[in-house]
Amino acid sequence: MAGRNGRTVRDLRRGNRTAVLQKLYFDGPLSRFELGPATGLSSGSVSNVVADLIADGLVEEAGSVDSDGGRPRTLLRVAPGSGQMIGVDVGETRVRVELFDLALTELARTERRLAPQGYDVEVIAGHIRDGIAEVLGAEQAVPERLLGVGVGVPGIVEHTPEQGAVVHGQTIGWDAVPLEQLLRSASRLPDEIPYFIDNGAKTLGQAEMWFGAGRGARNAVVVLFGSGVGACVVSPEVEYGRAVEWGHLTVRVRGRRCRCGALGCLEAYAGAESLLARWREEGGRPPEGTEEETALTAMLAAAYPAEGAEPDPVARAVLEETAEYLGAGLSDLVNLFQPERILIGGWAGLQLGARILPAVRRHATTYALRHPAGKVTIDLGRLGPDAVTVGAAILPLADFFTSGGRRPEPLTEDRLPAWRAALRERAPR
Repeated sequence: MAGRNGRTVRDLRRGNRTAVLQKLYFDGPLSRFELGPATGLSSGSVSNVVADLIADGLVEEAGSVDSDGGRPRTLLRVAPGSGQMIGVDVGETRVRVELFDLALTELARTERRLAPQGYDVEVIAGHIRDGIAEVLGAEQAVPERLLGVGVGVPGIVEHTPEQGAVVHGQTIGWDAVPLEQLLRSASRLPDEIPYFIDNGAKTLGQAEMWFGAGRGARNAVVVLFGSGVGACVVSPEVEYGRAVEWGHLTVRVRGRRCRCGALGCLEAYAGAESLLARWREEGGRPPEGTEEETALTAMLAAAYPAEGAEPDPVARAVLEETAEYLGAGLSDLVNLFQPERILIGGWAGLQLGARILPAVRRHATTYALRHPAGKVTIDLGRLGPDAVTVGAAILPLADFFTSGGRRPEPLTEDRLPAWRAALRERAPR
């Protein structure tokens, strides 16, 4: 039955469960007494909702605290073991798959390295499927508690009723790839288990906003530096952020050709792939036969050697020029979105930031308008190189909260043995 505002009793109950779950998750442990003012619910509603969540195994007791002259108050928290999520990072050097509990504690992980320009769709889909099977076969995995699989990918993601998530990854040669459909076509997961596929910069942004350096900010931009460059813009109007193709802003007219085919993109100067290429073109000597992460580490060591050693002038000059390009690119974000914070993440961003962040800040301030530049801070993300995977796992977790703690239809006892057998069969030997 719907009320005057169109909400049904079921909607109201789901909203109350969501409010309690989120408050306990982010601010808990809390007592029932504290949950009332924290959620805006009456004491009776709090008691009913908490009783339901405890009965469902989603909330558990977590000790007690003394009250003012009365009986000790029982503290409550979301039960970490009551659900599990898988996060997948489809990077440009590897595919990483991790299994987490509800507290985002890592339970299992696996990685599949990619050959240079190794973005064959079927290969990557196979890596994802095999990785999922492997982590679900780990000792701490409880497959029947799986809430969903989140996947962060490079490129633009659109969601269609017919094919689910479709990826447009121009820089990696993906043209309208129906990734969700490909994963489901050969997956051993039950149809009830949802996939959540989104841009990798957006999943990085979600992780930093929930658990990292963005927590507490209302307006922020989180930028992702790897082989390429991307960004996520977070504002009160867009709760979980919006991915933007920042790496393809033009920073130099008739400049270097980008992987996307255009000239003068930021990514053609700031992405790790282009950065190493520029060093080589200027006469530098990146180590041969090594992956990008190792080569970038070598470049930074050459440009900023140990005390007493002579720096490589070519590497230093390329990195100093890169700092200016990055600062100019960040100034566009400052002028367009006027964020409180800009956070730099991704494996390349964290490596570069450790050396050139002061110069990047200086150039960003020089190129941006004074008023918004005076209000923004530019810092490194706090969650490390795994942040995309954590953010991908947050996608099913966010859906879990929005639904009031609704889990996928549980596997019945008669279906569970067959599914476990299928997972073992799928896992790599």
